[in-house]
Amino acid sequence: MAELKTKQNNANVNEFINSFADKEQKRKDSFELLKLMKDWTGYEPKMWGPSIIGFGSYHYKSERSRQEGNWPLTGFSPRKQYIAVYIMSGVNNYKDLLGKLGKYKISSGSCIYINKIEDINLDILKIIISASVSEMKKIYKVD
Repeated sequence: MAELKTKQNNANVNEFINSFADKEQKRKDSFELLKLMKDWTGYEPKMWGPSIIGFGSYHYKSERSRQEGNWPLTGFSPRKQYIAVYIMSGVNNYKDLLGKLGKYKISSGSCIYINKIEDINLDILKIIISASVSEMKKIYKVD
């Protein structure tokens, strides 16, 4: 079985944002999201793999395969086209709140894609992230 490549590491989060976020607006939004998510979750930001900023962690073991490992409770990544916000309990659990979030796209799983922080309602994002972290703590062993 292949080993997970996305693991928590000691890379510097601020240096990552400064070097990876390709536009000034994305850098500004990333630093704002960094502060907000730290405040909302109570966890220090850590790099996961080369491009994910995660907060907290949980240990999972797949029921469908033998794969297991650690993963952040929530996080984000300043991708080229958007900022991906990771809602590990699944974005579909928050359909009622997503209607109030603002301008975004979602994946079928755990990602909310935003172009700019100003496009979304940060109070709603806080509720979604806080609820997801709380749900993950009920389900998994949290470090």
